[in-house]
Parts: sequence; C-alpha cells; structure tokens
Amino acid sequence: MRPYICFLIMFLASGVLCVTCSSFPTKEVWALTTFKEAIYEDPHLVLSNWNALDADPCGWFGITCNKERQHVIKINISGSSLKGFLAPEMSQVTYLQELTLRKNNLIGTIPKEFGMLKFLKVLDLGMNQLTGPIPTELGNLTSLVKINLQSNGLSGSLPAELGNLRNLSELILDRNKLQGPVPAENNSSFVAKIHGTNDSRTSETGLCGASQLKVVDLSYNFLVGSIPKCLEYLPSSSFQGNCLQEKDAKQRPIRQCGPQPSRSHQAPSLKHHSFKDAAKHQKASKPAWLLALEIATGIMAGSLVLVAILTAFQRCRSKPAIIIPWKKSGSEKEHLMVYVDSELLKDVTKFGRQELEVSCEDFSNIIGSSPDSIVYKGTMRGGPEIAVISLCIKEQHWTGYLELYFQREVADLARLNHENVGKLLGYCRESSPFTRMLVFEYASNGTLYEHLHYGEGSQLSWTRRMRIILGIARGLKYLHAELEPPFTISELSSSSVYLTEDFSPKLVDFESWKMILTRSEKNSGSIGNNGPACLLPNSLEKRHLDIQGNIHSFGILLLEIVSGKPPYCKDKGCLIDWARDYLELPEVMSYIVDPELKHFSYDDLKVICEVISLCTHTDSSKRPSMKEISLMLESKIDTSVAIELKSSSLAWAELALSS
Repeated sequence: MRPYICFLIMFLASGVLCVTCSSFPTKEVWALTTFKEAIYEDPHLVLSNWNALDADPCGWFGITCNKERQHVIKINISGSSLKGFLAPEMSQVTYLQELTLRKNNLIGTIPKEFGMLKFLKVLDLGMNQLTGPIPTELGNLTSLVKINLQSNGLSGSLPAELGNLRNLSELILDRNKLQGPVPAENNSSFVAKIHGTNDSRTSETGLCGASQLKVVDLSYNFLVGSIPKCLEYLPSSSFQGNCLQEKDAKQRPIRQCGPQPSRSHQAPSLKHHSFKDAAKHQKASKPAWLLALEIATGIMAGSLVLVAILTAFQRCRSKPAIIIPWKKSGSEKEHLMVYVDSELLKDVTKFGRQELEVSCEDFSNIIGSSPDSIVYKGTMRGGPEIAVISLCIKEQHWTGYLELYFQREVADLARLNHENVGKLLGYCRESSPFTRMLVFEYASNGTLYEHLHYGEGSQLSWTRRMRIILGIARGLKYLHAELEPPFTISELSSSSVYLTEDFSPKLVDFESWKMILTRSEKNSGSIGNNGPACLLPNSLEKRHLDIQGNIHSFGILLLEIVSGKPPYCKDKGCLIDWARDYLELPEVMSYIVDPELKHFSYDDLKVICEVISLCTHTDSSKRPSMKEISLMLESKIDTSVAIELKSSSLAWAELALSS
C-alpha cells in the first residue's frame, strides 16, 4: 500500500510541475522571439539570452513578469543601440503594461497592432529613428498613462483619437515632423454634430478629452493653427519651435514652415501621369524614318566610343606602368601576385592572427560593426588595450588592386603621430585563413556619438564639450597642415571620434576600408586573365584627399556637439538647415544648445556659431583652413576650471536677458 501511495504522490507532483511548466502562454514567447528576429543589430548582445527554446521568458534581459510568472507585464530595453523594426506580433503580449525601448536605433513605423495592448500604461519609444504617422489605434489604449515618442522622424497629423485616453497624464512628442493643427475636435464629435446627436461618448473634443494631462511637449514639430483653449494652461515651451499662429518669437521662421502639403497634394501625381501617358503616346507613334535615323546615330556613337577606348589603351601601353603578373596554381584557380616596394611596410609592426585572436578573446568581444568590417576590443599580453578592425570580404573577391591599396593604406596610417589622432599599432595579413586587419590603440570611453546620444548628459558638460572640440580641431590641423602629404578622415563624424578615459578625443579613420573598396571597384575592369595589366600612371600613388569635405563635416560636428542632436537628414533638411536661422541671430542663438546642459558659456557659443557658419559656407573656396579655425577656437575659448565655475552661475541668467 505504501509504495502505491508514494507512486500516487509522485504522479500528482509531476502533474503539478507539468501544469506549471505549460502555464506560460506560448503566443507570448513567440511574440518576443519575433521581436528579437526583427532586430538585426544588437552590438551589446542584450538579447543573447532570449532563447526561443526557453518556455519561460521571465529570466530574459529586460523582461518582467507578474508574480505568478504567467505573463510578461514589462519590457524595458533602453540605451542598447538595438537596430531593427518593431514587430506587429508584439501585440500578442496581451497583458503588457510597459513597453520602454528608449534610446535605441529602431527604424520603420509604429505598428497599428499596438492598439490591441489594452493593459498598456507606458509606451516609451523616444529617441529612436521611427518614421510614419502615429497610429490612430493608440486611442484605444484607455489604460495609457504615459506616451513618449520624442526625437524620432514621425510625420502626419496629431491623432485626435488621443483624446480618448482619459488616464493619460504625460504626452511627449517633441522633435518630430508632425504637421497640421493641434486637434481640438475629434472626428466622432464632428459626425455627431452633423447628425444632430448629442451622445456623451462623442462630445469630447480632441486632446481636450484627455482631462488628466499634466505634462505635454509638442515642441519642434511643424504644427499649424492655434493652441486649443483647453491647453492654454500648459507652458509656452510645450509648443515652441512649431508653425503656430502665436505671437511667440520661439516659433519657426515662416520660410521653414512653407505651404501646407494639402494645398497641392494631388497636383504632382496628375502631372506625373500626364507626362507618362504623353511619353507612351510618342513612343507608339514614331515614324519608320525616325526609327532608322536613331539606329544609325547609335551605331556611329558606338564606333566613336570603341575608337576612343583603343586609343587610350595604346597610350597606356606606351607609358611606364605597374606590372602585375598572373600565375596559376595547381588547382587552376587564378591568383594575383602583387609585388610592392619591400620598404613600404618595413617599419610597421605585423601581428599574427593567432596573437590577435587570443588578445580579443577568440574574436568574441565585438564593439562595432558595419557591412564592410567588424571591430573587436582586445588586450595585448603585457601591453595596451587595442581595437582590431577586420575587413569583411571573401578571399575569392580579394583582387591584386585591393592588396595594393591595403598595403598603401597601412603605410599611410602608420605615419600618423598626434595626441588627438588614433595611433595605428600594426596590421595582420595572412592567407590561411584569409585575414586583413588593422590594429589601433583603444580609447576606453567609446565614441563621441554614443556619449552625445545614448549616454548621460551630465557626463558631457559644456567645458568638456569645448575641450573635445579643441582637441578635434588640433587633430585636423595636424592632419591637414602639418603632414606632407596631408591626410583626411574618410567620413568625419561623431562616430569617428573616440574618447579616452579623461575624455580626450582621438580621430580614427575606421572607414578607410570603404575607400579601399571604392577605389578598387573603379579599376577592377583593368585586370584581365591574359597576362600583365596596364594601370594609369599615378592611379595608386595618392590617397584620396577631401580637405574641404573634412572642414564642412567639422562644422556639422560642432553643431552636433553643442546641440546634442544627431546630424541625420529629415524631409525639412539636415541639422544644419534647422540651425541656420539661429546661428547668426544673438537673440535666438541659445536655442541650439542641448537642453541636457545645465549651464553654458554664451561667449563660447557665439564663437562656435561663427565657426559653424564659416565651415558650412556653400562656397567651399570661402571656407577657412583648419589652421585658421584652430587658431580662432584656441584664442577665444577658455576651458579652465575657473571659467567653468563662472559659466555655471551666469550662463542661464545671460540666456534669460538675451531672450
């Protein structure tokens, strides 16, 4: 009897366990894994423990479940640099109360299916790169208390349906591209008036229906009309930077607002179709003699092009050239043997792949990536921390030109030696497995971009930003004016500025890979399988220089540093287009300052704005050199501790007076 009782107890216990294991809804697990699949960049690997085989997601990063561990109620993954889309399947996380994906790189639109999350209280998708309209279906989420969609690229009108959210206390939609009026009357109320009904459910008007609103920020959009009377209790800063008909100096200039899209919305479409139909008609009605004439003209043009090509080839053969012989291996696979000057890399350290693999923890410590390369962090044995850039290219696509460009790029980078320029420590070049890598000294504080847009604003005080600006200017002056031949950064931006532990900037040309690939593609047609290849003289002898491009990019970078805004373009123009109206007017100049800053120096700001205007001048011949720019900044900006203390107490008082 006792064995039977024991068996019964074990059976019941196992049944209870099975019920517990299967109690978590599979659709929620499926929805979460679908969300993960829509994220195609996860540089910090925050989703690495989101395992689809795990039936219980309550231990996954950023996930919070209810006490019974039966449902997901919170998802909070902020500042993790996730790049991807918002999966509509997230609406299947039925009991979700909080969705916070703030400060990532999410793109695409906000799915209308989010309107099915009836228990949602907090929706925070601020500081991403989302586009498209705000779904009207969000008006169904009557439990919502907070909506934050700031600093995206959202467009369209402000949905009147948000007035249905009776519990909404915080609505943050600043720094988007929203247009149209601030809704003071929703559609259902309008319909009710037409039909002469007086349904209490449809009598509320737009945002006036959200009676619990305490915090609203609609600033820096393109809203028109006037502020509804029911929202006049809000501070004027909630509506600044729009196109509203308010006697407020903080509204956008008229030329930024422009005509409303609705006035000519259909005209381009009609015009497009009329031209298209006309072209079809002309094509169908061409006479035979005209068609014959076109064919004859085409043959003549082709003959001229062929003669020009043959002439160029003959000239090329008569001039000195770099000869690149071919040979065939035993497998008949063609390889290009490139002979370069043996002195070219003699002073550059060559690392072995195995040595770098050990230093970078089996190449698992990834700190950055792009379609062209992967960046690893490592520590040399008994030496410094390093950043290793590995080129993403298959061996069969590696041509002789690429090898030649690679070696010359290594030699060019190796000659750089300045405190504000990243130092190349060496390179790796192996054939088995195929490897091409650059090894730089590592700046432990990450990129300037990360600090400006994903870090804490308090870390980058005004004085610290000024020191970073001065360091970048010194680095560029060295590259442009103190090197012979000069050197330029391929793509100068806040992502190419790395910061040391004490926030000293270092310029690193990680994008030089793109230049290698681009220049190789231009010459790829010159390589044949029949013997020596002929190259145009000097085609490989000089690195591409874009000094004026660097100076223009430096101006944009200054604006990004002081404003805290990313430089990407919007439909209304780039960041510089937004700022031009403030750069030369002292009374509104302070509007470009990052709101995260607690204090700033107005004198410094005037100098920075002047430099930005000079660097971004539309006529490149009128832009100053980096030597002149650096001198201007060094002589007029004081970054001492004393000046920082002074600016702390006086800056905002000065701002108030200037306004």
